[in-house]
Amino acid sequence: MAVAQAAPPEARAGAGDRGPVAAEDRLASGTILLFAAPALGQGFMFLFTGMYLLKFSTDVLGIAPGVMGFLFLLSRVWDAISDPLAGYWSDRTRTRIGRRRPWLLAGALPVGLVFYAMWAPPEALGAGPALALWMGAAIILFYTGMTIFNVPHDSLAAELSDSYEDRNRVFGIRRALFGAGTLFVFAAVWWLSSSAHPREDARVFAAIGAVVTASLMLVTGACIHERSEFQGRGARRPVRAFAEVLGNPHARLLLGVFFLQQMGIGAVTFVSAYYTQYILGDAELFAPMMGSLFVVSLLSIPFWIHLGRRYDKKFLIVASMCVVGGALFSIGFLGEEQVAWVFAIACIAGAATGGLDVLFPSLQADVIDYDEQQSDERKEGVYFAAWAFAAKTALGISGLLAGLALGATGYSPGASQPESVKLAIRVLMSGIPLATYGAGLLLFRRFALTRDAHSEIRTELDRRRTRRRLELAREDASAGR
Repeated sequence: MAVAQAAPPEARAGAGDRGPVAAEDRLASGTILLFAAPALGQGFMFLFTGMYLLKFSTDVLGIAPGVMGFLFLLSRVWDAISDPLAGYWSDRTRTRIGRRRPWLLAGALPVGLVFYAMWAPPEALGAGPALALWMGAAIILFYTGMTIFNVPHDSLAAELSDSYEDRNRVFGIRRALFGAGTLFVFAAVWWLSSSAHPREDARVFAAIGAVVTASLMLVTGACIHERSEFQGRGARRPVRAFAEVLGNPHARLLLGVFFLQQMGIGAVTFVSAYYTQYILGDAELFAPMMGSLFVVSLLSIPFWIHLGRRYDKKFLIVASMCVVGGALFSIGFLGEEQVAWVFAIACIAGAATGGLDVLFPSLQADVIDYDEQQSDERKEGVYFAAWAFAAKTALGISGLLAGLALGATGYSPGASQPESVKLAIRVLMSGIPLATYGAGLLLFRRFALTRDAHSEIRTELDRRRTRRRLELAREDASAGR
C-alpha cells in the first residue's frame, strides 16, 4: 500500500489563500490508518506503564516509592542520549525502503519483549535490590525500544502531508487509535484492583499487549511507503542540528509549553490511583474515573479536527489548556461526598485534552516547515526526538515528585494514610497542573506561527521544490543526450 502523495507544488502554491485543503489534496484515510495502527497497542503500553506501574511496584512488588521515582527519572536521563541519536540517525538513514521504515521494523520485537519483562519480574528476585535493578533495566530498555520506533514514526507523520489542516487528520486519527488502546488499560486496572493474584494477572495483560503491539508495528513497518523527495535531506552535523532546534524560536517556545503541559498531566497520571483509593475512598473508582476522561477525549477528536479547519491552532490550544488546567485544579478539592462531580469534571478535562492531543503534534509538524525554510533540510527526526525527550523528561520528573512526596509524607501501602499523605496527593493532583498549565499559557502567548504565517512558508517551500524538480529534469535530459 503506497502513501498518497501531496498535490504537486505548482498546484499547491497559494493554497493558503483558498481556504481549507481541497479534497483532492487530502490523504486517503486508509493510508493514515495503516500509518497509525501501532498507536492502538502503544496506547495500552504507555498508559498501563504511566498510570499503574508505580502503584503496582509499590503495592504488589514491594518496592519503595522513592526508589521507583528515581528509576523513572533515570530512564529520562538515558532518553537524553537515545532520543537525539534515534532522531538524527533516522534522518540520515538511506535504504531502498526509505529512511524511517528500517527503524520501525527494528523497534517492534524489542518493545514487545521488554514490556512483558517489565510486568513479569521473576519472583525469585524477592523484594530487594535485585528486583529494583530488574525494574530499572526493564523501564530503561522499554523506553529505549519505544524511542527506536516512535521517533521515526512521529517523523513520518510530519512527512505524510504538507497541509496545515490535513495534518490535524493524521495526528487526530493516530490519537484516536491511541485512545482506543488506552480503554483496555482501564479494564485491566479495574480487574487488577480487586484481583486475588495481581502479579500473575498483570503478566497475562502484559503478554497480550506485547504481542498485539509488536504485530501492529511490524505491519506498519513492512507496508507503509515513504515520500522519496525527503531522502538524503537530513542534517549533516548532529550538534548543529540540535542547536538549530533550540535556535528555532517557534520550536523553542513550543518545547517549553509542551514540557509544562506534560508535567501537569504526568502528575495526575501517576497519582490518580492513590487519589481514588485514599481521597475518594474506593480504589475501584480509579479505572472508571480515568476511563471517563479518556473516552470523552477519544470521542472529542473529530470535533477538534473540524475546529482545526476553521480556527488557528494557537487559539484552540489556548482554549484547551485553560479548560484542562482549571478542571484538574478543581478536582483536587473534591472528596468522598462529591464523586459525581469528580466524574463530571473528568469528562470536561477529557474533552479539552482531546484538542491538545491533536493540535500539539500537528503544530510541531508546522514548526519543522519553518526549519526547512531556514536550513533547506528535512530533519523531522531531530525535532520529534527533542519533543519526545521533553515529554519523557516531564513524565520522569512527575514520577519522581510523586514517589518522593508519598515517601516523605509517610505513605504506607494499603494502610490508612495520615493527613500529610492525603495533602500530598491533593497537591500532586491539582496544584502541579495549575502551576504548569498556567505557566504554559503565559509562555504560549508569544507563539507567532499562525495559519497565515505557515501559508507563506509553504508557498516558498513549494517554489523551491518546483525549482529543484525542474533542475533535476534538465540534468536528466542533458545526461540522456
